Amino acid sequence: MELKKEFKILGWIIVVFVFAFFMPIESVRFNEAILAMFDLAKWYAQEHVILCLLPAFFIAGVIAVFVSQGAVMKYFGAKAKKWVAYTVASLSGTILAVCSCTILPLFSSIHKRGAGLGPAIAFLYSGPAINILAIILTARILGFEMGVARVIGAVVFAVVIGSAMSLIYRKEEKAKREEQMNFPDIPEKRPMWQTSFHFFILVFILIFANWGEPGDGITSGLWYWLWVYKWHITSAFGLLLIYSLITILKIKWLHVLLAVIATAASAFLSSSPLIPMVVGIGALSVITLIDNNDEDNKEWTIASWEFAKQIMPLLGMGVLIAGFLLGSTHDNTAIAGIIPNEWIANLVGGNSVFSNFFASIVGAFMYFATLTEVPILQGLMAAGMGKGPALALLLAGPSLSLPNMLVIRGVIGTQKTVVYVGLVVVMATASGLIFGAI
Repeated sequence: MELKKEFKILGWIIVVFVFAFFMPIESVRFNEAILAMFDLAKWYAQEHVILCLLPAFFIAGVIAVFVSQGAVMKYFGAKAKKWVAYTVASLSGTILAVCSCTILPLFSSIHKRGAGLGPAIAFLYSGPAINILAIILTARILGFEMGVARVIGAVVFAVVIGSAMSLIYRKEEKAKREEQMNFPDIPEKRPMWQTSFHFFILVFILIFANWGEPGDGITSGLWYWLWVYKWHITSAFGLLLIYSLITILKIKWLHVLLAVIATAASAFLSSSPLIPMVVGIGALSVITLIDNNDEDNKEWTIASWEFAKQIMPLLGMGVLIAGFLLGSTHDNTAIAGIIPNEWIANLVGGNSVFSNFFASIVGAFMYFATLTEVPILQGLMAAGMGKGPALALLLAGPSLSLPNMLVIRGVIGTQKTVVYVGLVVVMATASGLIFGAI
């Protein structure tokens, strides 16, 4: 019997028992926090997992299987010019439109394929931070000045934080570079344009399936038009995906046709877009797993499943904890967590070092789905939040969250995760102070 392991089990039993024994179920605040925890988890499951995470897993699978290690290293590895690697990484979020959780399988994928720590971290930060939709919404609701500050801050953050991580872990990175310099140039299995076509079809499906509703009173313009017709546009990219599956991946047309029929039937029989999305993803998984023409097609779904196994449990745990501590704020719902919202609003007024630091910390641990940070911040600013702390929260919040940290730790380890989070918080605090003083 291993005593250390048994004592660890005993410790957890004691913790659970003590919590159950002293559980303050008579407290209104505690019960509201429990409600917030499950409300956030339910909303996350309904609105985010099917439309965001599942497509993201398949996009990550494309990188892991169809994009060669040499291609990843060409843009992110030792052989890449630094300015190319950091430019591509820091501007990637303009086309991805993802949140701090949806970026994780993509980050994990390029990291495993040999991307340098610096460019990989820049990609991890910029993906959610420079989301073009969020930038437009920020400028429209919070002011043009805040929108510009967010763009500049996000791009600079991505490059500086990535460079800092690369410098701090330069010995490890040097060893990786030396290893990659001897890596042979392996020819692509298919032309890069075909892989890129397949990849971006999935990216655009992800983007338009999650296109957010414009602000109140907006009934015209490009954003509104795209929102009204987002499912028509998503369907159009779905047709291009069918073309890609048959002509690029060489999956039997009969199998693809059966998958299309099942997806179309579910769309006609259901009033919710979630049902055809689930059926479509399930059908895609089946036709790739049974495909015998190319082993990579089966590996694509298997790799996507591996990402799901690694990431989903940690995200679920993180969402529950974040909801309990900080509450559930989405759409028109506002349920307080165990930490009262008024405490937060009172602590982020003015432009002190503490208010900016506290805003950065709250942003780093709180979960924001894509675009939701703007209306939440609008409410906080109405409650007295200073513009410096507002920017600090905007720069720390969308790219970090407790669920996000738990998954990053599983990819790059505890120490690197702590350093990364620390760099984001420190830079967000400094940026808030500067912006608040202007």
